[in-house]
Amino acid sequence: MRLLLIWILNALALLTVANFVPGIRLDSFTDAMIAAFFLGLVNTLIRPLLLLLTLPVTLLTLGLFIFVINGLLFWFVGSVLKGFVVDGFWFGVLGAALYSIISWGLSAAAQQLLRKS
Repeated sequence: MRLLLIWILNALALLTVANFVPGIRLDSFTDAMIAAFFLGLVNTLIRPLLLLLTLPVTLLTLGLFIFVINGLLFWFVGSVLKGFVVDGFWFGVLGAALYSIISWGLSAAAQQLLRKS
């Protein structure tokens, strides 16, 4: 139940990002659910490997290179899926940053609501 709730909240966060960033487009809520699923898979499977491989660069940039990795992965998912479009790298970086902030806020609010009930 909790995993489904987080998945739906991430899809809502993705829809919100698509409404605020002009270079990111989603065709429907179903596409947002699919994109949220694939973003979760990419962040779980590929991101840790990339973070490990780019550790020296990340240390030299004091962690700022993680924004580049997040943007590239966001852009990658947008280029693979049909209903989710990310127009370029910088839109990917901005979209990834906003997506993580909005997703974090929605998840924190949901946890507070679940604790009260």
